[in-house]
Amino acid sequence: MTDLLKSWLCQGPAAQQLISFNHHDIVTGSAFTAQVAQLQQQLIDSSSQRWLLCCDSSDLFAVGLCAGLLAGKQVVLPANRQAGTLSQLTHEFDGVLSDMPICEGKAFLRLDKDLNPPTSDWPKTDNLGELVLFTSGSSGKPKRVVKSIEQLDAEVSVLEQTFAEHLPHCSVISTVSHQHIYGLLFKILWPLAASRPFLSDLVEYPETLNYYANLFPNLCLISSPAQLSRLPDALDNERQLRAPSLVFSSGGPLSFDASKAVAHCYGQAPIEVFGSTETGGIAYRRQHQPNADWQAFAPIEIQQDPSDGALVLKSPYLPDSEWLKCDDKIALHADGKFTLQGRLDRIIKVEEKRLSLVQMESLLESHPYVAKAALVMLEQPRVQLGAAIELSPQGIEQLEANGKLALNNQLKNHLLSQFERVTLPRRWRYVAQLPLDQQGKRVQSSMLALFDIDKFKSK
Repeated sequence: MTDLLKSWLCQGPAAQQLISFNHHDIVTGSAFTAQVAQLQQQLIDSSSQRWLLCCDSSDLFAVGLCAGLLAGKQVVLPANRQAGTLSQLTHEFDGVLSDMPICEGKAFLRLDKDLNPPTSDWPKTDNLGELVLFTSGSSGKPKRVVKSIEQLDAEVSVLEQTFAEHLPHCSVISTVSHQHIYGLLFKILWPLAASRPFLSDLVEYPETLNYYANLFPNLCLISSPAQLSRLPDALDNERQLRAPSLVFSSGGPLSFDASKAVAHCYGQAPIEVFGSTETGGIAYRRQHQPNADWQAFAPIEIQQDPSDGALVLKSPYLPDSEWLKCDDKIALHADGKFTLQGRLDRIIKVEEKRLSLVQMESLLESHPYVAKAALVMLEQPRVQLGAAIELSPQGIEQLEANGKLALNNQLKNHLLSQFERVTLPRRWRYVAQLPLDQQGKRVQSSMLALFDIDKFKSK
């Protein structure tokens, strides 16, 4: 592996390197260097060591990130700037780098687009800082994950070695936030290190995506399953004259139907990346058939725990060279590829009986009336299982024709093929779309909110 990211951080961009762009502005290497140098000096002059970095604009975020690392600071990345999120992390940082004040009682350095700092050389240092991210676990407190430059550099270098030949003079745009590990790596760190410009704004609408696809002959789209599953309809399910050179998807499972629909519009299926905040990228695939196998990235060693089938891996993206057992169940094949078989950590007890939420969700999704299913344990008014269901067109017809109670009973009868009656969901919600965040992950608070007002007593 080459030290792609570390080398770039030590040398800085070329003066004419295009760092970022949007529809009215560009940032060149010389302007970026001047901003980074000024902010790095301000950070060195501060006694605060732990700096929370939060900014929607990717070019300003990149300035804060590089300045913090070059100042030898610990850069803390919250998932968002919501008051509740920052409140959970208040003990993790001493100062804030942002384009607006977001937390009282902490040191604050503003990230400002209007600054015109004097021309400067790229800061030199032998003491690079580190990043702190937090897992977006479905419940409980966020788990703190520290990433060294060596770990991030290993992953960026592997991404370049694996995919560079498909990205000729590519510009990068993203529908996912850079505040999470996926967007951070694919939209910020990898493009910077490989001298590929990125869009400083977040792509929120298909019209914006079409605008840039028509503007650039080579484009790399960083997206999520939730967003890609809606994209074909927004494109009228028609083949596009201009399409991205590559489309990446990560943050959750992309259905085969969605992959196939994107391939119809863009001429090729998205490259899905499987991983986590803790592990970084583990494997990748393109779905040319349902539930296609995953290919581990070159330096990742994969094994299967014989006791429960869990994925066990060794990776240079981790802080040590020990084997790490994951909560994903796999089937490992002779060629080294593997198939995902659900999560092992979603085992609960209902009426003192253990059951797998993954297994029950999969069984529900096998019913012709169900498009997607999500289960959640409810604490109020008593401990019981709730089911949130996205219906198929056939299921919507049944609901409209026969009502909720009849549909509840049909799905319960379906579950009885594998589960005891006492373990079945007691409360049911039929929703247009399951609540997901920008990374395509379920939002636990939003899932629970679906059941806050229960006007119907499910039988």
